[in-house]
Amino acid sequence: GHFHDKMELNTDRYVALLTKLIGESEHVQNNPPKLIPEEDRVIHHLLELLQPHSIENGGVLKVQHVVFVKGRGNLIIQYAPPGATGSVSFVGSHLDVVPANPVNWKVPPFKLTQDGDKLYGRGTTDCLGHVALFTDMFVQFAEKKPALNVKVTAVFIASEENDSIPGIGVDQLMKEGYLDELKSGPVYWVDSADSQPCIGTASSICWKLRAEGKLFHSGLPHKAINPIEMGVEALSAMQAHFYKEFAAHPMETEYQFLTPSTMKPTQLGVAEGSLNQIPPWAEFSGDIRLTPFYEPATCMASVEAFVASLNANITSLPSHGPVSKYEIDENGQPRRGKLIFSWLNQPMSGIACDITSPGFFALRDAIATHKGEAKPYSICGSLPLVGDMKAQGFDLQVVGFGISSVYHGDDEYVLLSDIQAAMKIMYQVVEQLSAAHGAK
Repeated sequence: GHFHDKMELNTDRYVALLTKLIGESEHVQNNPPKLIPEEDRVIHHLLELLQPHSIENGGVLKVQHVVFVKGRGNLIIQYAPPGATGSVSFVGSHLDVVPANPVNWKVPPFKLTQDGDKLYGRGTTDCLGHVALFTDMFVQFAEKKPALNVKVTAVFIASEENDSIPGIGVDQLMKEGYLDELKSGPVYWVDSADSQPCIGTASSICWKLRAEGKLFHSGLPHKAINPIEMGVEALSAMQAHFYKEFAAHPMETEYQFLTPSTMKPTQLGVAEGSLNQIPPWAEFSGDIRLTPFYEPATCMASVEAFVASLNANITSLPSHGPVSKYEIDENGQPRRGKLIFSWLNQPMSGIACDITSPGFFALRDAIATHKGEAKPYSICGSLPLVGDMKAQGFDLQVVGFGISSVYHGDDEYVLLSDIQAAMKIMYQVVEQLSAAHGAK
């Protein structure tokens, strides 16, 4: 008989572990400089369960606690049965959480609350619920020692929710070679939601446009250059350019992307002043979400060149009314408004997963078995490092078993029944890939 018939979530052990992990979630909120997570507080609870089964203690699990920054570790667990030739790994489940404000929650965010099938708490969906799931899976490997033809690895990572402090999590693990051996088989990045394969994500590029005008009394607007009007018009022209150059790509239909690439402002700021002053500058910031069929570098170069052409022809932008101008006479000299454009981050690369790989087929088949049907989807959210890993030759697939509607939201929860199904799905994936290796 198939082993996965017997590979069921140990529900009591899972809930007991998740209760401890959610109890730490207050201390792993990630929003520097105010909130800096201490991921080792979560790892401590994982090691309590895993350490008795480690090779050092006569068990079968290789357990590595890898720390680059004190108190902020990563955990790598591996079950390598004798003679295993293939590899399957689960990466991306992270030990930090986004901040939660208890005032906005109907349950305490930093304590597990069980209400029927719902398990509430910050991190239940994103992503401590997954960490507890794979911990239970590896404890079961240690207890049952299934004869697999693949070694199975889980990598729990620090510092996923914020990349402002580098060199802590998966980026550093990759740099130092800890993930190299995972290249020989599918890698499942388990940090999305809704128990379906996520086959595409977008690149994310943040930007700022600063419009510099000239301050003057609003009763004498002909002596001012209005940076709000100039900035709004420049932004409108930039968006028109972007949507022409990076229009819907034919592959987006095949990958079921919900939207094409977008560029839009999400924040704005203006120089302090009074209502009767035209301000000296205005700033517009936002992001570009680029589907993975376009290169971030190409897009960035295109936007930069377009802003340069606008600056060279600033007077060609539409003005507002008969008096507002972007070039004025100042004591016989021309004075022009100016646009200053900058990128706020290194682009986070999107991914189009390989939907012809054994890794994808195994995931699709297992989800169809346990959920009735597989409905792959793509989303213009972004995940760190997945694009880089795929570019470096990993067969990367993306899945998750939480609830997308509460991702980063208040009253975050996960369904216990979804986690129970997830255990069966992920074990079937392991088994299908193991069988393929046995057949060779």
